[in-house]
Amino acid sequence: METLVWTLHIIAAIAVIALVLLQHGKGADMGAAFGGGSSGSLFGSTGSANFLSRSTAVVATLFFLTSLGLAYFGLQQHKPASVLDRTPIPTTSTQQPAVPPATQPQGGASGVPAGDVPQ
Repeated sequence: METLVWTLHIIAAIAVIALVLLQHGKGADMGAAFGGGSSGSLFGSTGSANFLSRSTAVVATLFFLTSLGLAYFGLQQHKPASVLDRTPIPTTSTQQPAVPPATQPQGGASGVPAGDVPQ
């Protein structure tokens, strides 16, 4: 079933591209809008929808439906129970650190210079 939806999706995508490229754009008569009296508006007269525009609407609807179908199939394959199931849980290590912590030098000497130590 998923293969059929993929096939229809690819065919619909190619058909939408072809139908859009075949259509005559409304902006093509822009030059006639400022000099010719044949156009009724700025971007040309709006008439009834022809075969190409109706076909584009049908194929675009098919494209959107197949997109929703593919999204549904993708969700069913990778369906986590919650957001917390998708995040990895960090593990705490009980091992001792490889480098021992620094210790104070013996003899009461600290890293402070002798002149700064209060007496």
